[in-house]
Amino acid sequence: MSLLDQVTEDIKKAMFAKDKDALDALRALKSALIENKTAKAPIAELDVAIKCVKKLKDSLEAFPEGHDIRIKTEKEIQILSPYMPKQLSETDVKNLISEIIKAQPGANAGLIMKELSPKIKGQFDGKLASELVKNALS
Repeated sequence: MSLLDQVTEDIKKAMFAKDKDALDALRALKSALIENKTAKAPIAELDVAIKCVKKLKDSLEAFPEGHDIRIKTEKEIQILSPYMPKQLSETDVKNLISEIIKAQPGANAGLIMKELSPKIKGQFDGKLASELVKNALS
């Protein structure tokens, strides 16, 4: 079953449960998936879901703690989290960075991030990974 089919089924369940927050989040994801499907250069469905959740997480910064929109956005992130790949721990990423450094002695942060990014895509925050790489090199 494709991600689009799964989201469609979950929308039906949310409609029966009358869960407005889930409906809003799932409809937004379904819209992004359909838009991607009809795009000139579509990307993988999982990448669309990752991009959707990343956009929500980025928007959290615009609102203070306890703000209604921030609370709603946090709920949407929770609702969409089952569609995301399993998240890596900071220790896992540090181990990956160590392996890359051992395989490529003398590599700079850019080369390490180039190697690391595909391995952690959607599973770990890229900004935090960049900080971990800088710390590992210093």
